[in-house]
Formats: sequence, C-alpha cells, structure tokens
Amino acid sequence: MKKSVVAAIIGLGLLLAGCAGENTAEDNGAEPEKSGEEQTSSKGSTDQKDSSGDSQAGNGNKEETGQDDSDENESGGNKETGKSRKTSEDGSMIEVEEPERIDVIVNKQRKLPEGYETPNLTVPDVPFSFEEFHPKKQMRKKAAVALEELFQAAEEDGLEPVAASGYRSYERQKAIYENSVAENGREYANRYSAKPGTSEHQTGLAMDVTSAEMGFGLDESFVNTEEGQWLKENAHRFGFVIRYPEGKSDITGYAYEPWHLRFVGKELAGKVHAENVTLEEYFGLYPANQ
Repeated sequence: MKKSVVAAIIGLGLLLAGCAGENTAEDNGAEPEKSGEEQTSSKGSTDQKDSSGDSQAGNGNKEETGQDDSDENESGGNKETGKSRKTSEDGSMIEVEEPERIDVIVNKQRKLPEGYETPNLTVPDVPFSFEEFHPKKQMRKKAAVALEELFQAAEEDGLEPVAASGYRSYERQKAIYENSVAENGREYANRYSAKPGTSEHQTGLAMDVTSAEMGFGLDESFVNTEEGQWLKENAHRFGFVIRYPEGKSDITGYAYEPWHLRFVGKELAGKVHAENVTLEEYFGLYPANQ
C-alpha cells in the first residue's frame, strides 16, 4: 500500500466527515453501527449493531478460553459441545458464563455479565479512518494480531482496507443505542443497534472495516467493493467471520453487515465459512431475534 496516498485519502475522508475520531457510522455491533455505535445510513452503521460473542456454558470441553490471548490453541467449534450452550425458549435474556472465550456468543438473547471488562485490549497496527487514539481502535490482543495478518494479506493483493471501529464499552454502546431510539424509534434501533451488554464490540473481538471508496462509511454496498469481496472470500483464513451475513436477519436479529468482522479463531471460522451458516445456526442457538 502506498502509505502517502492512503494518508492523503484518510485526511480527505476526515475533512469530509467533519468528525474527530468518530465514524459517522458504527454498527450494531458493527459501526455504521446502525449495526452498532455511531450511525451512518439506514442500511447500516458502524457503532450501532453489535451482537456476537457467545460463551459455552458448562460443557466441560476445553476450547479456547481467550483468557490468555497469547495462547495459540484454537476453538474446535465442536457442534456437540456447542449444543450445550444455553439458550432460552421464551426469548428471555441469558447471561453468558465464560465471556472471555474466543468463541463466545453474544446476541439478543445472550448478554455479557454486568460490569464485565474486556481484557488484553491493544491497538492493531493497521490503517484506521482517523488518526488520533480512540478506545474503538482497540481489540483483544489475539484478534488484533489476526487483523494485522488479514490486512497485510489484503494489501499484498493490492487492496486498501481501513479499520473503522472495534472495542466499545458498555457505556458507549448504551449511548449509541439510546441515541438511535431517540432519533429513529425503538423498532428501528433494535434492528440496527445492540442494547448495551449484547454488543460484539464490547467483547473486543469485532472490527468494522471500510475503504476510501466508501468514504470510510459503513453500508451494505461495501460488499460490492474489491475490499468487501476480498473479505467475504478470505476473512475466514485469518480467523474471522462476517458476523451478520446477507439473508440471515431472521436468525441473527440484525440487518446485513458486510463490514462487521468477528474473530473466532481459524478452525471455527473455516467451518462456519464452509457451511455458509451464522454462529447461531452452527451452535444451534437461533432464533436470536425473539
């Protein structure tokens, strides 16, 4: 990647956006977050919608706990153990028991423990859509290393992905969700934004990715860019899945977000990609949008 060109493009993007360190769109967990934190468009935003991160509840099977992000062990994504994960039949909320697992599932029925603080946060060495430090630049260490490898591979293929929004605290997600409700109504907010405690961004395992072609925004049309297509086809090689795929809203509870990457480890990501399923389907936890 020609760094001088990228720097110039990013500078232009910042000027146009008129925002100091805040993307116009952050998703549900994803940040045009009309999938997560800050909003961008009705199709998706970067900070509003976050929803992933599950934990296995008492199956006694050792997958990757994620407590030591330097550990190279990957979650096997075993369906039998996954079936023992807790879900509710009446749609009531369940608190995950192992929130630091790399394969934790957080969605509209599964929330992080009250007061949960994400461990091992660090800033990945990749291009961002803004220069100054912001907490949303952070990810869990292991996820950050994997993101660096993904970006390097994309750049070697002549592409220029740009990171937009990663970690979000409970308080930040609460503000994003409440702002969306105030501006768009609760029904809309629930489709594009995660309630605090149920956002994948809070796990530190998610990152919204965009490009200069997108004006650094988060929108469904990202999938039509070279960067979007590359991520769709290659993200699993580095341990990431497109968490909210097209045509799966009735299962994930959120609109399509081609920009929202969720780290789950190479083995599990490969299986999910090969089977073309969501994490809810893989572990038998759907529907998540009741």
